[in-house]
This record gives sequence, C-alpha cells and structure tokens, in this order.
Amino acid sequence: MLNRSIESSCGQLRGRSIITNALAMELETSPLALPFPEMPPIEGVTLRVARARYKDWDRCDLTFVELCEGTSVAGVFTQSACASTEVELGRKQVNGGTARALIVNAGNSNAFTGYRGAEAVEQIMTQVGEGLGCAPDQVFVSSTGVIGVPLPKDRAREGVAAVLNSAPCGWKDAADAIATTDTFAKGAHSSAMIGETRVELCGIIKGSGMIAPDMATMLGYIFTDAAIAPAFLQEILAEANGKTYSCITVDGDTSTSDTVLAFATGKAGNAQIESWDSAGADAFAAALTDICRSLAQLVVRDGEGASKFIAVRVSGAVSDASARRVGLSIANSPLVKTAIAGEDANWGRVVMAVGKAGEPADRDKLSIAFGGVWAARGGVPVENYDEAPVAEHLKGAEIDLAVELGMGDGAGTVWTCDLTHGYISINADYRS
Repeated sequence: MLNRSIESSCGQLRGRSIITNALAMELETSPLALPFPEMPPIEGVTLRVARARYKDWDRCDLTFVELCEGTSVAGVFTQSACASTEVELGRKQVNGGTARALIVNAGNSNAFTGYRGAEAVEQIMTQVGEGLGCAPDQVFVSSTGVIGVPLPKDRAREGVAAVLNSAPCGWKDAADAIATTDTFAKGAHSSAMIGETRVELCGIIKGSGMIAPDMATMLGYIFTDAAIAPAFLQEILAEANGKTYSCITVDGDTSTSDTVLAFATGKAGNAQIESWDSAGADAFAAALTDICRSLAQLVVRDGEGASKFIAVRVSGAVSDASARRVGLSIANSPLVKTAIAGEDANWGRVVMAVGKAGEPADRDKLSIAFGGVWAARGGVPVENYDEAPVAEHLKGAEIDLAVELGMGDGAGTVWTCDLTHGYISINADYRS
C-alpha cells in the first residue's frame, strides 16, 4: 500500500522537460502547464519506479504499480489497426475483470515489432507474476515511445528486477516516469460519496503529440479505493471516454498504443456498485468523468509546441455526435489552428472547417464567436462588428470558440491547442 510520497532516486523534472533523445534535446515546459496537484494515497495501490534505460537518458523510465488482490479493472484502447502487442493483450485481459499489477515502459512503444515485441511483453508479465505470486494475465503492460523498435528484453528484465525491489514512491514520481515528450507531470484527483463512505480517485496520464480521438494518443491510469464490479466499471469508463479522451486532439494522429485503464481496489469498504441502480452509482460515475476530463485536458495543455488551449463549443447540431464531429473538424484544421497561433480572428477558416465536416449544416444559419463575441450571425457578418475585443481575447492563453449551427439541439465540446513552429521542431528531431 502507498503510505506517503517519497523522493525518488531517479530525479525530478524541475522546470524543464525530460530528455527526449540521444542529442539531449530539451523542451521548455509548456506555457499552459498546470502544477501537479496534491493527491491522497489509494489503499491497495503501491507505486514504484526504476531505470530500465530504454533510451539514453538519465531518468526513471519503468513504472510498477502493485494492486491488492481482488482489484477490479476496466480499459479502453486505441482503435488503430496497427495496435501494439500490449494493447492487443490488454483488450483480452480486461475481460478477466481483475488485476494485480501494472507495468509501464517509457521510451519504446514496442509497436510494429512482431514476435520479438510479443516475447518481451510475455517475459515482463511472467516475471512480475512470479514476483507477486499471481497469474501473468493479471499483469497489465503498456509501452510508449518510438514505433518499430522491439523492446529490449535484457533491459526490461533488469528494469523489472530493480523496480520489484525499489522503495514506494509518490504520484508525481510515477507521472514523471511514464512520460516521453511531455514537458510536465500530469495528475488529477476527484472523490465521491457512496452512502456514508467517501471514495477517492487519483489518476496520472502522459501524452503530448500524436493526439487524436479514437482514444487519443496517450497512456492514462485511474485508481480508486471504491468497490465496484468490473462490468459496471467498464461501462462507465467507456461512457466517460466518449465525453473526454475522445474529445481532444492535438494533431489529428491516433497512436498505436493508446490505453486508459481504471483500477478499483475496493478498500474503501462501500457496498459494491453493481449497476446504475446501486447506491452511489451516479456520484461515482460523475467523479470518474470529472477526473477523465481533467486528465484529457492536461494532455492538450502539453500539446507539442502549444501556446494556446482552445475550447471549441458546438451547439445547434442535429445530434450530440454530429456536434462532436463538427468540433473535431474545426479543432483538427491546420488553418484554424495556425490562425489562432497567429492571433488572427479569421473566422472564415471556421466556416471552411464546418463545411468540410460532412455533417448537416446550413451556411445561412451558421454563427461564429470568439471569446463570447459574435463575428457572424445567421450566415452573415455581424453588422458593425468590432474585432478589437476578439483580437484581445486571442492574445490570451485560453481561447473560446463557439459555433451555432441552427440545425437542432445537439451540442458538444472539443478541446485542442494551436499549431506552432514548435510542433515541427519537436517531431522533426524525435528519433535523432
């Protein structure tokens, strides 16, 4: 059990990002970064980190989470047709309903690596299973980093051996260790009352580039002491995903390794939540959605090269799903994103993005606003439109873009960031 946060021997990220490659390129901390929050321990969860040295960097890159017996598990995974072995196994493992451990490797995604990648994952699962005395299929593995390079089995073996014997650490240590091109550690906390029992939820996540829906490119892990049946945990996690992780985008690219797992230890002692009819089900689902939304937005705030956090709010669509798709068309448009990066109130680019979305829209009903100021209403520019307050809004770091379609009652919000030269610089040097 995690008793308290202690300083890791692996070092911390203090005002600078992790070293991302052999050239020791450093990334400035995102201007949109939020401080890592205070997060309570979760009974039944023990965190540890170690150095497997998957890349040439001076930091921890292997995370181990030990879970108490009987821990429920649920997961959502990338929809990529080229998913990693870790994802393929994870999809099967969640059907078992319980977990005893989580291992996360940073620096190597182990995707597109054939039988060698599969052997590395099986080796890790077996080694951890032997260490904990549990079945290998109760050990969940995630990997993140460069695609097409098999996870080195010797380093994985040594890393697992080290982490099984390392001292427990805190949430920020674990969040640092799962990162790749992230520039700040990401964590969130929420809670809920189930009858007279307060349950806690803590989560960490990594993600910065190759971010798009179909799970959004990231690894995210949520831990709670609530007692909740695996099937219902899966149901509410999938629902939360549709409102949060699948509503963010940085660059429109979906990863091979996207994974979000939720673990419930049951140590809070509440009456187990079995379905929506169970006491506290609504409160717990709301808390889970809240923490998922917080984690998802942190990923956007660390978008590679990002300088502005953008909320795209679409209303008046024929359905909520249609509103989301229109929002994603806007949020994924390089023309819209670069205009906002340049603080240019070019709402014509938004018109373009709505029109190409493939969703019901009517030019003569369309309205567009920045920062609450309408630039176009009912298909025409607003008479005597004053761009000055819009220009001032676009100078800020938090941008609000609203679109009213006038077609129905559907609504949705998508979160994204701007597109700057920094994105090109980071990704042009990613494998160097």
